[in-house]
Amino acid sequence: MVVRAGRLFDAASGEMRRSQVVTIRGDRIESVGPDTSESAGPDSRTAGPETTVIDLSDHVVLPGLIDCHAHLIGEVDSGHGYASLVQRSGAQEALSGVRNARETVNAGFTTVRDVGTFRAFVDVALRGAIEAGDVVGPRMMCAGAYVTSSWGGGDVTGLAVDVDEVVPRELRFGVANSVDEVRAVVRRILHGGADFIKMIATGAVLTEGTVPGAPEFSEAEIRAAVEESALYGTWVAAHAHGAEGIKRAVRAGVRSIEHGSLMDDEAIELMAERGVWLVADIWFGDWIEEHGRAHGWSPEVLRKNEETTDAQRRGFEKCVKAGVKLAFGTDSGGYPHGMAARQFAYMVRHGMTSAPAIQSATVAAAELMGWQDRVGAIEPGRFADLIAVRRDPLADVDALTDVAFVMKGGEVLKDARGGGSS
Repeated sequence: MVVRAGRLFDAASGEMRRSQVVTIRGDRIESVGPDTSESAGPDSRTAGPETTVIDLSDHVVLPGLIDCHAHLIGEVDSGHGYASLVQRSGAQEALSGVRNARETVNAGFTTVRDVGTFRAFVDVALRGAIEAGDVVGPRMMCAGAYVTSSWGGGDVTGLAVDVDEVVPRELRFGVANSVDEVRAVVRRILHGGADFIKMIATGAVLTEGTVPGAPEFSEAEIRAAVEESALYGTWVAAHAHGAEGIKRAVRAGVRSIEHGSLMDDEAIELMAERGVWLVADIWFGDWIEEHGRAHGWSPEVLRKNEETTDAQRRGFEKCVKAGVKLAFGTDSGGYPHGMAARQFAYMVRHGMTSAPAIQSATVAAAELMGWQDRVGAIEPGRFADLIAVRRDPLADVDALTDVAFVMKGGEVLKDARGGGSS
């Protein structure tokens, strides 16, 4: 297969290259180079009769995008906490994941790091179905279940006291309240098929009764998760809003801080010094404010959102200046899937230029995931995950909200160009 790109985003350099040809064999990129047939026009091709040529000469071609903070399982957040999860079955959660996976990949996100589901291992099952070709969706790196304290940010809170103890185990699979319990649940989650560990180090905005700024695990407990994960060749992503929770997690050795809403200067300095990634969903707060108020979300959730949104954006700006490693992540699932690219404009508004913002969702995201040999750039040897947009995203990063073409592993999943293949 040959793809002709009018312009191609070189994710490694952050530059746009004109008139390129990408050659694909099977599911991998074989070569990338100048389009020498350009002067002869789009119908003059030297490819053999068995070669498929996809003409994207009037589009901008980029690597498939990566969302490092996605939740593909379940319905969009209701804004009233998670007690309603007991009213849905695991089968319902899984089937909603099928829809969410399709909408995600059609929006140009060919890879996601799925950072957790209340229904343990439904994400792992979805990953398997996608890999088997039974379901259309992105490549998935899965957390399996949250590691959380009792009544913490990853627990099912808000239930009546006389039913609180009868919640199905799969909704509280990763609950742990000591160093030894943390080690045990980390092992169970990894044995269940998770690729990495997601630990809820502080309270959460969307979990009723929890306080985003309050730590929910000690440094020793977080370190136990990090150490146990390392034995299995993987790492910990720490949900952490509050400054103290962030610092505990960084000192304990986590790979990434998720959200980071209430970070202070010391936390930023620690992240920069130790090379810990920040994955900050800096668009999501506006969705909660606008959609949540219009649809009667919980006053507690709206209040916590107000307390974290602007603070998170100020901290993000400081992280950009401090050289903290930044990877793209949006908290998809809190809002409808397929809208993740709206965050790029917010990253540009809060300190990044367009090229680094796009790199945060390509080469940088691949580095965070340890998948540099698979995804994140249009380079020989990597998967043939390509997208195309009509306008130059370096001039207007919002161009990424309107993806016309999606290829994953050499297979065209979306083609809204009205022709162009032969």
